Amino acid sequence: MTGPVPQIRPADFDDPQLLELLRLHLHEALANSPPGTSYALDLSKLQVPSVRLYVLWLGDALAGMGALQELAPDWGELKSMRTAPAFLRQGLASVMLAHLIGEARTRGYRRLSLETGTGPEYGPAVALYTRHGFEPGAIYGSYQASPHNQYFHLDL
Repeated sequence: MTGPVPQIRPADFDDPQLLELLRLHLHEALANSPPGTSYALDLSKLQVPSVRLYVLWLGDALAGMGALQELAPDWGELKSMRTAPAFLRQGLASVMLAHLIGEARTRGYRRLSLETGTGPEYGPAVALYTRHGFEPGAIYGSYQASPHNQYFHLDL
């Protein structure tokens, strides 16, 4: 990466760049998943006390986002991982993921989990998660079993 140093901070839900990235994220999650199989969080669900959304900035440009949701005092879930289209394939998703894993450790989580789709559109995300040590695993929480969803876990 060259240019501005990535900066990660808590989300400002009034920021128009964030609102646009969230709209894109939800639109594509719904477009790439059969009805009833997308679990992407909308704006209201990202603003609950159990969820903390972080944004990654490069200078004045929003380059990505990722959320950490508490499932239990020792267990967290990754949500809403997304890189802005202009910043794809620059290593920024790894920067955000490393931040979220670090935050999970700081919180004392012993496990970090995530759900994602199974279509080819989700291949880059799956590759990212497995590079960072996540392993395929069992369904968890309130998810419904489906051939269109897969689950990954990382023991911390």
